[in-house]
Amino acid sequence: MTDAQFQELIWERGRELYRSMPWREDTRPYYVLVSELMLQQTQVDRVIPKFEAFISRFPDEVALARASLADVLILWSGLGYNRRAKFLHESAKKIITEFNGAFPSTDVEIRSLPGVGPGTAGAILTYAFNIPVPFIETNVRTVYFHHFFPEGDKVGDKDLLPFIERTLDHAHPREFYWALMDYGTWLKKNGVGRITQSVHYKKQAPLQGSLREMRGMIIKQLAEGDTAFRTLQKQYEGDERFLRAVEGLMADGLVTRTQTILHLTK
Repeated sequence: MTDAQFQELIWERGRELYRSMPWREDTRPYYVLVSELMLQQTQVDRVIPKFEAFISRFPDEVALARASLADVLILWSGLGYNRRAKFLHESAKKIITEFNGAFPSTDVEIRSLPGVGPGTAGAILTYAFNIPVPFIETNVRTVYFHHFFPEGDKVGDKDLLPFIERTLDHAHPREFYWALMDYGTWLKKNGVGRITQSVHYKKQAPLQGSLREMRGMIIKQLAEGDTAFRTLQKQYEGDERFLRAVEGLMADGLVTRTQTILHLTK
């Protein structure tokens, strides 16, 4: 398959498989940032209602920066990986204080935001600013593995990047990546994802019985109201995860203990 043929195929599949999403209908940078952090480790169908509720409550960086972390965590509850909420909250404050309220528009500046790595920065530059920046995420890997790398080969992102750079539609990068994402999702749903082919692949540990599960349960309970440490401790008596989870949440700045009371960080 030539590069031109591949591009034509992606556009064709993109038209067939296009999925409407709030951050596609409105590509302002703040919306893209919120969606990208929410989509890390979380399926689109779960993210959409959370995104809409989040934007309704915090419509822009100013509203988010002015909110308490506790308010952000309460709204985030149920998405998991709660440090993402803290990163988003800190990013909003940084945009207001260090960028004078103007969303950063260069790779270096965007990557200075908490929780934003090269892939997320590339997505923001592409989706919000329509700049043709090659970046790699799971669905992108899926598409390129399927068309350019034989099954069984182990592929690193450094091997993948030249193919993306060569085939990226520089005139319409935003829509091209949307097409890649939707096609990649379709391939995975049809059992031809082959994501384990990536040398960067790490199988996510099951939630049930994990420390992550306990952290989520504590956050969810504290989102309903401050709770005495001993009350929670008694509730999870015999579960060795409890103390480690509380200590980790406090170390991450998500939970604060005031004397005998645990609460979401204000």
